[in-house]
Amino acid sequence: MSYKFIETSEKNGVGFLTLNSPKSLNSLSAPMMVEYRDILKKWKSDPNIHCLYIQGAGEKALCAGGDVRRMHDDLVKHNNPNELSQDCVHFFSQEYALDYEVHTYAKPIVVWANGIVMGGGIGATNGASNKVVTEHSVLAMPEITIGLYPDVGATYFLNKMPAGIGTYLAMTANRINAADALYLKMAEHFLPASDKQKLIDMLTGLKWTSDNEQNKALVTSSINEMSSTKCQLQSKVQEHQNYLDKFKNVENAFDFREVLYSNGKNDDWQEAGLNIFRSGSPVSAHVIMEQLKRGASLSLKDVFKSELNLSLRFTMKPDFVEGVRALLVDKDKHPRWRPVKLEQVSKVLVESYFEPLWSEDSHPFNDL
Repeated sequence: MSYKFIETSEKNGVGFLTLNSPKSLNSLSAPMMVEYRDILKKWKSDPNIHCLYIQGAGEKALCAGGDVRRMHDDLVKHNNPNELSQDCVHFFSQEYALDYEVHTYAKPIVVWANGIVMGGGIGATNGASNKVVTEHSVLAMPEITIGLYPDVGATYFLNKMPAGIGTYLAMTANRINAADALYLKMAEHFLPASDKQKLIDMLTGLKWTSDNEQNKALVTSSINEMSSTKCQLQSKVQEHQNYLDKFKNVENAFDFREVLYSNGKNDDWQEAGLNIFRSGSPVSAHVIMEQLKRGASLSLKDVFKSELNLSLRFTMKPDFVEGVRALLVDKDKHPRWRPVKLEQVSKVLVESYFEPLWSEDSHPFNDL
């Protein structure tokens, strides 16, 4: 079967999946995610496919995130904050179901995480068994800049990071490199970008078994064996560990701001985080703190159930559309947030983002 947004091929037990939208840095549209899920389901039951290899077309990005520009256009056309946009329901439902499928996939999945991997791109690959970063890898969860929050399972994986770090990355959208990804267990392997074909040749030369767990172990050991070149990059997170420790005990957005503003100008990396937080959505900041607190002990399935609710609530509020407009549509980079200050965001407003859209029995992800 041929696909419109994804290229596939098969060789010696390996299924190759290429996100094929290089002009958009392989951003995930709803149709692309439908195809992605269809391929995963097909290969899951194919006895001739023992391992999956996922990459992005071009050299710039694996995936820059979800196609929020198209969602913005849908919401502007929908123009009814009191009623859910069915386009948004479809988009987020497809996205989180895809993310969960990757997390729970039985066969080994190797991800070539070269270049930009942000937002939805992290979600669509984070659950893979073998994520390979390169010297060109740049990861981030930039949702606070568009009036959203770190979703795609970030409630789960940010809470798994050492205390304070997940909160900091969520609130500042600061970028991390390959060394950071390895340190934070967002990737398992480092290879130079020039070793891509060597990796493919190695995978297609393996002797597969009928046991998925044995195949996962085989893939892991084989990539480790070829990783003779160590990552020479300095981990910014590790380098700033003492600084990030200061965020361990922040309870709310005000606490976070106080720690950030009193400690955040010592170097370019810290200042970048401070500037992004300062320009981000005040509502998002409050909701993110609440999101991470409420989600700390949730199972992966319950995380996606909660995020589907929360994301759709964001589409019914003004900051998401405004944030995407300012960053990606008009590109003036001057969002008019409502409210404009942290102090103006009421507890009632924050709580409204978490109000259930469905009863527990009728949630669309009950059969996830």
